[in-house]
Amino acid sequence: MKIGLYFGTFNPIHVGHLAIANHMVEFSDLDEIWMVITPHSPFKKKSTLLADNHRYQLVSLATEDYPKLKPSKIEFDLPQPNYTINTLVHLAEKHPQHQFNLIVGEDNLASFHKWKNYEVILEVYNIYVYPRIYAGEKPITRFDNHPKIHPVDAPIMEISSTFIRKAIANHKNIKPLLPCKVWQYIDEMNFYK
Repeated sequence: MKIGLYFGTFNPIHVGHLAIANHMVEFSDLDEIWMVITPHSPFKKKSTLLADNHRYQLVSLATEDYPKLKPSKIEFDLPQPNYTINTLVHLAEKHPQHQFNLIVGEDNLASFHKWKNYEVILEVYNIYVYPRIYAGEKPITRFDNHPKIHPVDAPIMEISSTFIRKAIANHKNIKPLLPCKVWQYIDEMNFYK
């Protein structure tokens, strides 16, 4: 199976994340998307970042009606700080029957050369890129036209988890931006207030 790995803090997961993941699995040659929840780094103080188990629960709730989207807490058990290459190697060892691929936003491509062992990632893994909106012209990267880079013509989502957290803190109704069960969990747990 061809698995796309969509990494994020998902703090919280919202309809933009789901729209991108669903589009990637339905309109590319990927068979499944694993939503890999990035754990809270013990070296960083982030008071707005929900505990790992709560973010995993939110992703589980958000994806339960999408059989091709799966929550993954694989990084929770890996040494911190973690790097994408370590996760990829770990997954390849644990699931040799799958072919893993990265999903990244177009904006991350500009700094991809700064990732640990990015050359190895490019040599072994395909990277599926979803578009972003730019003020002015789209920057040219050294990876444009690379055979392992696959741009996907996906809808551009301009919803951010930061916006959602701030809106909740300011008592705004942002229910349409969250899957129903995610909104209910956040509301019941009194998160981000």
